[in-house]
Amino acid sequence: CLDSEGKLHEFGSKWRTEDCNDCLSDRDGIRCCSSYATPVDYDKEKCESIFNKETCSYKVVEKNNHSKECPVHSWVG
Repeated sequence: CLDSEGKLHEFGSKWRTEDCNDCLSDRDGIRCCSSYATPVDYDKEKCESIFNKETCSYKVVEKNNHSKECPVHSWVG
């Protein structure tokens, strides 16, 4: 199978894309889904979510002090 970047993948192979999607190749084609959860229920006035592309994860921190993490009550992914 050829992925969207033109790279060839064997049937049954798995890989992670540069934008943090986990993909699987089989005889039906290529299927990909996000490898990370997105924070959705947190104090958006006081806090902000920051995505780390190296770890494929979000961190939710105070807008005025990124060293302080904020509680997240719900994630989707």
